[in-house]
Amino acid sequence: AFGEAQPGPAVDGSIEYLGWSADGSWILLGVAGASAEVMGLQGSGRGGEGGGLPSWTPEVHSSGYEGEWRRAWRYEVESRTVRPLSREGLNIWESVPCGPREIAALISEEPDESAWYRSSVALVDIDTGKERVVHESDRQLGYVAASPGGAHVAVTESLASDRGLMAGDVVTLDPETGASRRVDSRGVDATFISWRNDQRLLLVGVRGLETVASEFDASSGEVCELWSTTESCGTFYPQAWPLGEADIALSSHSYSRPPEIARIRDGEAHTVASLSHAGHEHRGSISGSPESVSWVAPDGTEIEGLLLLPPGEGPRALVVDVHGGPVWAWTNRWDLGGYLAPLLVARGYAVLLPNPRGSAGRGQDFMARLYGDMGGVDADDISSGIDHLVERGIADRDRLGVAGGSYGGFMASWIITRTGRFKASLAISPATDWYSQHFGSNIGYFDRVMLGEEPAAPGGEYLQRSPVIKAGSARTPTLLTAGAKDRCTPPGQAVEFHQALLEQGVETELVVYPEEGHGVGSFPAIIDFCTRAVGFFERHMPPKADQTPVSSA
Repeated sequence: AFGEAQPGPAVDGSIEYLGWSADGSWILLGVAGASAEVMGLQGSGRGGEGGGLPSWTPEVHSSGYEGEWRRAWRYEVESRTVRPLSREGLNIWESVPCGPREIAALISEEPDESAWYRSSVALVDIDTGKERVVHESDRQLGYVAASPGGAHVAVTESLASDRGLMAGDVVTLDPETGASRRVDSRGVDATFISWRNDQRLLLVGVRGLETVASEFDASSGEVCELWSTTESCGTFYPQAWPLGEADIALSSHSYSRPPEIARIRDGEAHTVASLSHAGHEHRGSISGSPESVSWVAPDGTEIEGLLLLPPGEGPRALVVDVHGGPVWAWTNRWDLGGYLAPLLVARGYAVLLPNPRGSAGRGQDFMARLYGDMGGVDADDISSGIDHLVERGIADRDRLGVAGGSYGGFMASWIITRTGRFKASLAISPATDWYSQHFGSNIGYFDRVMLGEEPAAPGGEYLQRSPVIKAGSARTPTLLTAGAKDRCTPPGQAVEFHQALLEQGVETELVVYPEEGHGVGSFPAIIDFCTRAVGFFERHMPPKADQTPVSSA
């Protein structure tokens, strides 16, 4: 029996994660201040928004970062007391116990979201709170993991566009000397790591369209593949945890199969618990099944993606759904982590989900090719994928649409300034003006990295890669949606492009959801969004060839 649950003592903020010490005597708590930024994957905004304050209460921003810091705390199990472990003025993005005397942490000297891109790995003394940096990189760092005895620390190092979305190389560190060793992951971009014991590290990641689990032996330096699948596990990226001496625990799922608790043993998945019901079966019966698809880009590079097809013969109306990030990837996961693609297929559309340059699963060089060329090589990769489906008779060249959220929203806005082939564009939480995005967003460092330039450069990439500046070349009817509380791609980005299209006489509609952040995810706003999105495509590019488009202009 577990016994009766009892409330613990209060901490100064909200607990985002926790981790047991190796001896079980204390629990590490990751605590975010009341006004700490919320990452884009969780909808953006601030943790303390709302809170029952009067509607007239101003939103205050200052250079002092009051209430925005993240710190590590220690909860003593026996005495049921808490105290902070890290000093004030040090931001702890993530942390884990590391032996009996330290914690391993991802730190920065500022707490804002842009500071995460420049964070480093440090060991923090649990008695004094003093930190010592053991690893820095010109790339992004995440998923810090420490072996139970503290003999080894591991971290994922990658080009990354979003906090919480890491897919890259695994580096192990000696906590005493800081000496590092890069793990040969055999073509897998690691998306989660966890030590099984003091010598064996579980690596989970993506390799192309596959999900792979491997184990690294710190003594021999060898990597052994334990399991692979064309399905997925975890949330945005694959995640799994060591279970005992040889097994793996995870939440397993695919586009057609809802998440279930599973155990991997001897390379085989065994369901432990499933919550599947008739509703899941009905959804699966009307929204198609994904198939892998590949094509050759103009420069000869093979590009991969997923394709969803409704019943019947082609050519079909096609919507290209561009993922966010851009350092992310479409994988065969439940509902593709959203609602738009399954809904469109159920209404009779084919949906292409491309993983162009910048996507995860193909190594760091594949990701890096996009840096300094946003809207260039990736747009070519996407366009050539459409050409491929048209040539195969799958897609109707006269009924093409594009959609995307976040970076995908940028692409849905940008690509229609390069070509008039699309009949409709849906841009969700887009970035459309990189100059104002830099100064209006809470992740201003992102565009510096991706554009490889300073915003003040006269006539530079900040202007040349902005859909707003190129709006004169657009002719495609465009639906823009935004969340009023979005701090990653503020709603003004959608407003700017909407106004730019209006000035050019292009049919456009702007929808701003007052209670939403980065994307639309709450009820009933999501019902409104889905209705508008599907209705928009059906007006401009009906799923059946014999239907006549209806303009609302």
